Amino acid sequence: MAGRASSLGEASLRIIIGISLKAALFSQPLTHSCWPLTSYYNRHYGALVKSFTKLETPTPATAGVDKTAALKQTFELINSQLYAVEERIRAQARVFDPAVEGYVAYAIESNGKRLRPALALLAGGATGAIGTEHLDLAVVVELIHAATLVHDDILDGADTRRGQPTANAKWGNALSVLLGDCLFAHALKLASGFRSPEMSRRIAEAASEVCSGEIIQTQRRFDLKLSVPDYYRIIEMKTGALFAVATELGAFLNEAAPAVISALRTFGMRLGTAYQIYDDVLDLAGDETKAGKTLGTDLRKGKLTLPVLYLLQNSEPAERDSICNVILSGTDEEVAALARRAIQTGALKSAVATGRRMVHEAQTQLKIVPAGRHRDALTGLVNTLDAMFGQYAS
Repeated sequence: MAGRASSLGEASLRIIIGISLKAALFSQPLTHSCWPLTSYYNRHYGALVKSFTKLETPTPATAGVDKTAALKQTFELINSQLYAVEERIRAQARVFDPAVEGYVAYAIESNGKRLRPALALLAGGATGAIGTEHLDLAVVVELIHAATLVHDDILDGADTRRGQPTANAKWGNALSVLLGDCLFAHALKLASGFRSPEMSRRIAEAASEVCSGEIIQTQRRFDLKLSVPDYYRIIEMKTGALFAVATELGAFLNEAAPAVISALRTFGMRLGTAYQIYDDVLDLAGDETKAGKTLGTDLRKGKLTLPVLYLLQNSEPAERDSICNVILSGTDEEVAALARRAIQTGALKSAVATGRRMVHEAQTQLKIVPAGRHRDALTGLVNTLDAMFGQYAS
């Protein structure tokens, strides 16, 4: 492969292969306890925590596009628990050596959407009471997610995320790889403290799935033979798996009926897959200021997302050859033009329709979940994501 494709070597894969191996080791049942979270509640983080779930009134410029504000409103039911989770997440930095603490704090105090923790809490509330172990689960899944973001930004060469410089932009790739490793290892250590060894096993399996998905995605960059089913497999592993384990284990902790646990796992998988499709749509059609991260990186780094795959499917042979040449070795201007073509030809709209279909498939899984406010909140989350897709449907 020429141009940008040739710049991808084995180093990108090494970043995540080691983490996948660590997760596989932790997938064996562990019975000892090393859970230090409860003691880290600290009043000094109160102001920061309250700002996390504070509802925001979208301005005309941000209405309908600010997904963080929309999700915060959906999670109003669990604000108090999210406060506690946020403090526990922030407190994790103080576990590390003082020389490392600042780096970890930067990675985990970015005031993200905390979507995966919220799913763990809502699944717990929908199947019983939200207990201390649900808060612990929420912390673990968010730390794993934070680790993946650090590594993603290295692989993508991204400069900003959530409006702030990425770790690799601030400190370089070498330190950032190790920072992501620390977050992964710490999350798996915390997971060993659950009363049921099944919890640590499932969390480790999900972490391994996420890393394996990242390896396959990196391996298949600039691969013009990538099919839509291949794409689904990748995003189910790299994104859906962590959503699924959050909702599954949220119900598992309450000893819900196996059918309910399975339904919530499927709900999380479908929702996570749809959410990744939304992010892929946003990468082509979004606004970088509102998205809070560097856009357009997928095409530039050879990631064939669903809109691009639909564009290739629906193009004539000569046009397909031209598109392939741009993907393999096009300039930034040509890549930007290709993104516009995906919008103009309806490929982006087709991807939106697929994402909305998955959202609706997720919603059907909630029929078996006991009725109540927390199930209603999960339904509200589905409706929020569907509305976010709807902005790009026309």
